[in-house]
Amino acid sequence: MSEESQLVVPPSFVALFIEPGRIKPNAPREHILERYELCEDLATMLMDHASTKKWELGVTEADIIVRIHRGLLAGDAGLTVAEAEWVTRRMAELLEWECPSLEAACR
Repeated sequence: MSEESQLVVPPSFVALFIEPGRIKPNAPREHILERYELCEDLATMLMDHASTKKWELGVTEADIIVRIHRGLLAGDAGLTVAEAEWVTRRMAELLEWECPSLEAACR
């Protein structure tokens, strides 16, 4: 990734790379940008899947969000726990669905 990249990584994603009590991320900008692009693309791709499953199964938006989050945690998505939560919340945001508490739902 070049320094000329016009892509702006949102603070909510950069926060995934900041350890408690620290100010700066614990990873290089290029790595954070690469992970952000992956997670943003995944959240966008999951929108259609979520909408289709909601219609097919006739369940609530919250149910679909929780199921997708569990799938990201259990599957081979190659995401950290924090990235899986971010992707799930971002997908819900893009769909304009209210995101339930993922911590309680995935225990």
